[in-house]
Amino acid sequence: MGLKGTDGLAQEAMSRGAKPEAPDRAAATLSLLRGEADNLFFFCASGEMGERVLSECGLKYSIDYQAPKNSGANDTIAACKIFLEKGVDLILFCGGDGTARDVAAAVALQVPILGIPAGVKMHSGVFAVSPQAAATLASCYLQGDLKVRETEIVDVDEELYRAGELQTRLYATAQTPYQPALVQERKRIYESASEEEFKEQIAIFASEFMRDGSAYILGAGTTTARIAKLLGIEKTLLGVDVIQNAKLLMKDATEKDLLALLDLEKRVKIIVSPIGAQGFILGRGNQQISAEVLRRVGAENLIIVSTPHKLAELDHLLVFTGDESLDKALAGRRQVVTGYRMAQLKEVKAASNARL
Repeated sequence: MGLKGTDGLAQEAMSRGAKPEAPDRAAATLSLLRGEADNLFFFCASGEMGERVLSECGLKYSIDYQAPKNSGANDTIAACKIFLEKGVDLILFCGGDGTARDVAAAVALQVPILGIPAGVKMHSGVFAVSPQAAATLASCYLQGDLKVRETEIVDVDEELYRAGELQTRLYATAQTPYQPALVQERKRIYESASEEEFKEQIAIFASEFMRDGSAYILGAGTTTARIAKLLGIEKTLLGVDVIQNAKLLMKDATEKDLLALLDLEKRVKIIVSPIGAQGFILGRGNQQISAEVLRRVGAENLIIVSTPHKLAELDHLLVFTGDESLDKALAGRRQVVTGYRMAQLKEVKAASNARL
């Protein structure tokens, strides 16, 4: 919906036609734990806060917190405090950084926590890279095959975020089951003179190949913003814009806007850049570029740009569109534009297929 998060805007998102992702993401994780159902028991909150999806997945559970229909942060905190009293081994939650903050506020370092990613912004280090990875992490940890690490819970000021300014703040530390391929790293922001120089080189090159008449969907980030700036366009830093022939077609576009564009334009391409140390090029902060949008544009028209320093710090790039078959189609060795007429090959992996 292009709202850049739903803290305080859940009803607004729903009124625009948004469908909550958390139930499906939670079910994707829990369904993979069915094979270990005899060894697992879940404590949960009622209704949409856990009961329904556990019931649908056929797992054993007890309802230990009665949640209101429109639950909020206080309900998350209250439920987690009860889980602590029950002596749970792990608290598994589904959401984004706001949910992680609420869980950590109740739990601190007393019990490990693990996040199933279902938010717009997920900068904290407690999230698995995908629901499938969350199932593997939970299973291996409960079997004693994984250790925990202490990591940071961070969140952004959503009001500033919606205004185009990214300010992250450390809220808490937490323990989480850890395996490098399956847990995302906390977002880092790169700033240096060389970084800025390479962004400028990327922008100059992009301004040349973008003269082909295609409509270009630009994902979020400072690298894509530099491309727009060179074309004389003020980009939505933390949103998705569309540029054609050096003119702004759409500003802060939603998925609906992009699908409408694809009904009108035959030649459309997408430019994205990886998020900090996480390595996600799709699935974090740019959900407007949805699975349907990607299918219609085509994997061959996805252009990845990144400064060499950022790329060197990443073992691989990640995609998570919510569609496993599409993730696999986007995976493989892909070219990444790193400077003026310069590119490197980098492995792109499907987060939904992450393995130990």
